[in-house]
Amino acid sequence: MNILAFETSCDETAVAVVRDGREILADTVLSQAGTHAIYGGVVPEIASRQHVRAIAPLCRETLSKLPEGAGIDAVAVTSAPGLIGALLVGVNFAKSYAFAKGLPLIPVHHIRGHVASVYLSEPEFEPPFLALLASGGHTQILHVRGYTDMEVIGRSRDDAAGEAFDKAARVLGLGYPGGPAISRHGSGGDDQKYPLPSGSVRGSQYDMSFSGLKTALINTVHSASQSGEELDKASLAASFCAAISDVLIPRTMSALACLAKVFYCRCWHYYFVVCAIAIFFANFIHFFFGMVSVDFIYSTHVKHLSFFYPRNLVLFLFFIILLFYFETII
Repeated sequence: MNILAFETSCDETAVAVVRDGREILADTVLSQAGTHAIYGGVVPEIASRQHVRAIAPLCRETLSKLPEGAGIDAVAVTSAPGLIGALLVGVNFAKSYAFAKGLPLIPVHHIRGHVASVYLSEPEFEPPFLALLASGGHTQILHVRGYTDMEVIGRSRDDAAGEAFDKAARVLGLGYPGGPAISRHGSGGDDQKYPLPSGSVRGSQYDMSFSGLKTALINTVHSASQSGEELDKASLAASFCAAISDVLIPRTMSALACLAKVFYCRCWHYYFVVCAIAIFFANFIHFFFGMVSVDFIYSTHVKHLSFFYPRNLVLFLFFIILLFYFETII
C-alpha cells in the first residue's frame, strides 16, 4: 500500500509517499527555521500562513518524484498534537485531496509518528522496545509493546527539552533553533564550570522537569550581568547540555533495567532502546550511549535514530548490572 502523507504540526511542511510503512518512495520537506529565527521561536500565525503557501507545491513536487506506475492508495495526515492553526492546514488539505481522489483518510498522532519513523530507517525492526523521544515540545519515555500499543512511562511535566533549549538559546543570544545553536556553542566549553540542576518529580521516578534548569540558566546570566562578571557562554552552554543529558539518560537506562527485569525470563534480547532525538543535542546523548555500547552493545546511528541490543547472554547480564547502577542514581 502506498500512502501519501502530510505533516504540518509546527514549522516544517513535509509531504511523503510511503510504501507499506517501511519504505519512502518520495518526500519533500520545507523548513521555516529561517523565517522564525528573527523572533527567537515559532510564531504560530506565521507558521500557518507558510504552510498554506507551501503545501500544494510540495505535494506536486513529491508526486512528481514517484517511480513510474506507483499509485496512491490512501492519504495520511498529522492530526494532533501541534500548533492548531498549522495542523488545520495539513488536515484540510489532506481531507480535500482524499475526497477528490476517493481515497481513505488516516489521521496520525504526532508522537506515534515519531515512533513509527524507526520502521523507515530500519525496515526489519519490530516492537517491543523502549523509546526515548525528545522532539520539540515533547519529551517522553515510551514502552512500545506493539505497532499501536504504547504506554507513556515518563514525560516532562512542564517545558520539554526542546523548549528549554530554545528559551536558553534566546537568553544567551545564540539564535533559533536553540538546540543546534547551544550544541555548537558549547562544543568547546567546560560542562562542569556551571552547576545546573537536574530536575526530578517527587513520586514519579521517570517523569522529568526542565523549567527549573531553564530558570537556573537565566539566573546565572542575570547574576553575571549585574555583578559585572564575564560570562563564559561556551561553558554555560555545555553545562546546560550536560544537565539535560543527566535527566534523560539515567531515566531511560533505569526504565530499560526495569523492563528487562520483568521480561528477562521470556527473551533475553527482548528490549531495544530507540532514541528519536530531533532537537540537535544528539551528539551529547550519542557520546554517552556510545561509551556504554563499546564491545557489548551493537549500536547503529541512522540520522537521529539509535538502536542498542546485546549480542549474547553473558554480555546482556553485564549490561543489566550497568542498568541497575543507573536505576539507583535517579
